[in-house]
Amino acid sequence: MKLISLKPLVNKEKCVGCGICSKVCPAATIRLEGRKAIVNEEFCRGCGACEQRCPVYAITMGKLEKPYTVSVSVDAVPYEEIEALCKSAHMHPEQIICYCTTTRAEEVAAAVLTGAKTPEEISRRTGIRMGCKVECIQPILRILKAAGIDPVRPDGYQWYGVTPTLWDISPEIKEKYKTSGFYFDEDIKILEKVIKAKGSRGDR
Repeated sequence: MKLISLKPLVNKEKCVGCGICSKVCPAATIRLEGRKAIVNEEFCRGCGACEQRCPVYAITMGKLEKPYTVSVSVDAVPYEEIEALCKSAHMHPEQIICYCTTTRAEEVAAAVLTGAKTPEEISRRTGIRMGCKVECIQPILRILKAAGIDPVRPDGYQWYGVTPTLWDISPEIKEKYKTSGFYFDEDIKILEKVIKAKGSRGDR
């Protein structure tokens, strides 16, 4: 759950239509119209990326009259499906994958299982990526991949790519470094135990 309390205010006189704000918006809610930035307030989640990156300071963040929350209920789909998707992505359902918003893997999985097909749509529905906007793109892409979804990267700077995990290390690399103090397979076994561990919901 994420509380949304701010919205961007565009000063049309200052805006030069560079488009940077639209390229950094993690929810893809800004477009250019007549070389001026237009914000879709329905989908904006008030992260402030546009304000922070505007080179001419044409955007400021204002308070919403009525703050609201966005979230996806993990009760929207059978929890076994959420567990299966998270485990396929090598994550524990209850692990936090966005520390800025404390969004857990289970909520992102629930968003995907109820129809979200892009990181931008997931961000709109859960509020994930509304803090630093950097690291949490990785677990989102991993969960989408585990669901068999290959989203098209937007024309911007919202995605920072995916860092390889232990499961992505090739047999050649494992063999090369096995005598250098690296225990990739043993580490994977430990992590698999963590992933399969029952949490508060798994005990139901």
